Amino acid sequence: MKGALTLGLLLLAATLAALALGQVRLSPALLWQGLSTGEGPGALVLGTIRGPRVLTALGAGAVLGMSGALFQSLFRNPLAAPDVMGFTSGAGLTIIAAIALGLSLPLPLIAAGGGLLAALLVVALSHRRGHATPPLTMILVGLGVGFVASALSSFLLTLLPHTQAAEAQRWLTGSLAARDWSHALQVWAVGGVLGALALAQMRRLAALQLGEDLAAGLGLRVGAARLALAGTGVLLAAAGVAVAGPVPFVALMAGPLGIRLVAARQLHARLLAAAATGALVLVLGDLAARAALPGIQLPTGVMTGLLGAPYLLWRLSREMEKGEL
Repeated sequence: MKGALTLGLLLLAATLAALALGQVRLSPALLWQGLSTGEGPGALVLGTIRGPRVLTALGAGAVLGMSGALFQSLFRNPLAAPDVMGFTSGAGLTIIAAIALGLSLPLPLIAAGGGLLAALLVVALSHRRGHATPPLTMILVGLGVGFVASALSSFLLTLLPHTQAAEAQRWLTGSLAARDWSHALQVWAVGGVLGALALAQMRRLAALQLGEDLAAGLGLRVGAARLALAGTGVLLAAAGVAVAGPVPFVALMAGPLGIRLVAARQLHARLLAAAATGALVLVLGDLAARAALPGIQLPTGVMTGLLGAPYLLWRLSREMEKGEL
């Protein structure tokens, strides 16, 4: 309970800081005036400049964090996350391809298709007939699929006009610039439905964590349960990618950090802690990206990359010490 309260207060403080700080700083009094009266600089910041951006960051971080925790619980491996296994890179590739081809389909639909295709490719490449596929094999194959997707995205960028390519490159790095209320509504609506769907599958996930044989003995259709959980995780990640780009390392870090902060034991509590931590990481990363250097707004993915790369190296060293790698 104490950990959950601490995480909630951290998230509230980060949200207020993200609304108040930037190229123009606002006091809490001005923010309150804007919220209560709808007038003044506070209203402009809340309604147009930072409000939609911060709300989009909260939603995108939450779905990415929940997706990462879902895969890490499903594979029982802290390295299993959609950004490590190439699913977010696959979603990003299809969006860049759609831009290059001039397609006008909804971005969540395009991102979901790309994420699912990347997941199917990972499963197909790591499958061996008659043998169970170890989670580490799928993670390493996913790393390769992610690199290929990133390389293809870079190639497609060369086919775009210079201005369009620069904007696409910024988005591909992970960016929350120029987000409006439609982006915030999109990620909260889609993410809300998918989050509820994920929480509804916690009994199946708990049974799978007992081992496939025991889960099957309890009457669970193991293959269908794994497919439904993995599909939900991919769609959650795609919902975040559609509004924020393939932001690196948020999904990887959110689960372990959130579980440690909250000391959660139940699966549904772990997923909610991961969602809150993902939102916290992305809001802080975006705040640092636009306020760290005066006059310059960096892509959000630059900051999450600076935070996540040392974490990944530390996690790899831990796994090697345990003999898991």
